[in-house]
Amino acid sequence: MKPELIKHASGALMTDQYQLTMAQLYFRMGMHETRGQFDHFYRSNPDYGIHKAGYCINAGLETVLQWLDQVVFGDEEIQYLRGQKTSTGRQLFGDDFLGWLKTDFNAKAINLFAMPEGRVIHPNVPIHVVEGPLAVGQIIETGLLNNANYQILIATKAARIKQSARGQQLMEFGLRRAQGLGAITGARAALIGGADFSSNVGASHIFGFPPKGTHAHSMVQVFMGMGAGELAAFQAYADVYPDDCLLLVDTIDTIESGVPNAIRVFEDLRRKGHQPVGIRLDSGDLAHLSILSAKMLNDAGFPEVSIVLSNDLDELVIWQIITQIQEEAERYGVDPDKLIKRLVYGVGTHLITSTGDSALDGVYKLVAICQDDEWVPTLKISENVDKTLNPGNKRVWRVYDSRGKATADLITLHGEDVQQASPLILRHPTMASKHRSLEQDEIDHVEKLLVPVILDGEVVYDCPSIEDMRVVRDRDIDHLDPGVRRIMNPHIYHVSLSQKLWDLKQSLIKKVRDQNMA
Repeated sequence: MKPELIKHASGALMTDQYQLTMAQLYFRMGMHETRGQFDHFYRSNPDYGIHKAGYCINAGLETVLQWLDQVVFGDEEIQYLRGQKTSTGRQLFGDDFLGWLKTDFNAKAINLFAMPEGRVIHPNVPIHVVEGPLAVGQIIETGLLNNANYQILIATKAARIKQSARGQQLMEFGLRRAQGLGAITGARAALIGGADFSSNVGASHIFGFPPKGTHAHSMVQVFMGMGAGELAAFQAYADVYPDDCLLLVDTIDTIESGVPNAIRVFEDLRRKGHQPVGIRLDSGDLAHLSILSAKMLNDAGFPEVSIVLSNDLDELVIWQIITQIQEEAERYGVDPDKLIKRLVYGVGTHLITSTGDSALDGVYKLVAICQDDEWVPTLKISENVDKTLNPGNKRVWRVYDSRGKATADLITLHGEDVQQASPLILRHPTMASKHRSLEQDEIDHVEKLLVPVILDGEVVYDCPSIEDMRVVRDRDIDHLDPGVRRIMNPHIYHVSLSQKLWDLKQSLIKKVRDQNMA
């Protein structure tokens, strides 16, 4: 494998070929410095088969900014592009264009407005808005989507799992099943969305969290192969890690061997003045085994140690485990609420790969061109009305009702002031008959969502810590209506257009169709 792998997976060449061919076209036509506005948004919430999510969690902005710093066309990149040929053997990219890329291209020669990370986001609402030269805007499209779409997907999955787990500790265990280097950004997104810790040592170091993990079955197997047995393996682990002793108890037989041997080791630790951390269950009927294990630990005087569950968990499996515990625990003399509150979840494959929906349909579309210092809206019409763009230079607002709950995200034209509008008109993006009016006494407040990140090529935004992003996440989720928060069959959150934007969109649709019918 070439040593340049990581470099070129994160630099200027991390773009699609058609971005470069379009950029050269703009250059040849003298349009490369013409300013355009591009919106990044996603079309629908992730679909997990029997239901869609009710919302997403934003993530990836800081990674996008770090990537933009690496988008430089140096000698190696230019040499590679110069070597590309057309079907007739001619040089695909001209020396004039390549010279511009090397000397004049600046990936940050833009204005960037964005939703902060950790915020709840919804379909068709701009997440990132890029204003800048057409050639620059095109070339950075792919990397922006690559960095943001995946992290939004994983942060959303983590939030759903955390919610299903009723806020109990969640650990991201996906490094071995992740798609290559995606394990790093995936772990970051999981930490933003709901995971408390990760087993990924490198990612934990990068993002400032202690890594979490215990041991594998192989450790017990080693001692068994040497004729020493499971108890000796547990005792050795406790001797080395007396203050961090969490034992995997299902290598042989969870109830007949694993938990009894763990209890013997825990009793020895307690006599020596140490507090055991817990046990981990990684196979079998996790709900039933949790109940039996809790009973045994309680009877032995260890009601406080954690029970960590792993093995193909996701939000629905965790929901099933908790439901089963609520139905069965009392017949074994175990308090179901206390047991649920001592559970910890290690989620790997289904979190890091977003099992159920493996990609976010995030797109990046041209919505306006600057002519004579004025933004002229552009429009893409689709046979699918849901894919017809919302045109123009826009801003986004979140409307909170009299309960303080988020009731709608409102997309407006840039100059509109919706803070004092009475009534506030919210139009359905595609259906003319669907709209509603909110009087001021029905509104608690209206919040502007997009913040300036880069202005005239200078970064003006301080990226918050992941801990601060989590605070924002929890606040936004708390402000959602309970129906929208539901894991199963959530209500659809309202995304609306202002009356002015609706009118502009309809007039452009008519204009484009009339022009093409002439």
